Order: sequence, then structure tokens, then C-alpha cells
Amino acid sequence: MLVKQIFKQKDNRIITVQPGDTVATAAEILKRENIGAVMVSGPGGELAGILSERDIVRAMPEHGPDLFALTVDRLMTRDVITCGSEDRVHDLMKKMTAGRFRHLPVIDGETLTGIISIGDVVKSRLEELEAETSQLRDYIASG
Repeated sequence: MLVKQIFKQKDNRIITVQPGDTVATAAEILKRENIGAVMVSGPGGELAGILSERDIVRAMPEHGPDLFALTVDRLMTRDVITCGSEDRVHDLMKKMTAGRFRHLPVIDGETLTGIISIGDVVKSRLEELEAETSQLRDYIASG
């Protein structure tokens, strides 16, 4: 299965924040939208970084209660690993496992077209396995 096929089955809104927004603002967006990461867009709309729940939690011991007053650019990941809509889900699984991250921005050309989560990847892989199992059962039953 390809990334573009996953996009046909899910809400593909891109939720962004600006580098100068506060972590409190980003955390509120994560909560309100029930998502695990937000894209950080630069001045021209380009992908400047990604901020995840994990980034916020990891910063808590160092910054304490002041954490939420920090700007997003202080915590965001700048060197973002991305994928394209023609990439295979199997390859994303490898990339996400090796990098130990749960969100991949999808870039086509120079445009951010969506985000794929580990949940999206697992769901699509399970659907593939169920279809394969069903085909094998049908093949065996037909003799």
C-alpha cells in the first residue's frame, strides 16, 4: 500500500503552529485536535519543524512550570524526516521504527501534503494482512 492510498481513507487536514507560538498554544491544539504532533510552518509556509507530545514531555524536567511559556522553536525537531505520497507503507514502518518516531510529514515536491502517524501505518498494514488472509482462505476453500 502507498501513502496516497492511506490519505483516501483519513482526514488529511494539516494542523500547524508557528515557531514563535508558545508551547502552551501548541499543547492546547494537540489536545483540542486529539493529535500527537503539529507541523511547524516557516514564514513562507514551508516545513520548519515538528513538535510532538513526546518533545513536550521530555522538556518538562528541565523547564518545569516555565515550559509552557517557551516558544515552539525551542523544542521542535528541526531536521524532520519526511516521506512522499508514493512511498510504500512497509518502508515507512522501517523508517519509523529505526528513528523511533511516530509521525512523518508527507512532502510532495516542496509542498507539505499531509502527515502519517504510526497508527495510520499499523491500521493499513492490518487491513492488508486481513485481505491476504481472506484471499488464502478463499483459495484453500475452493480446493
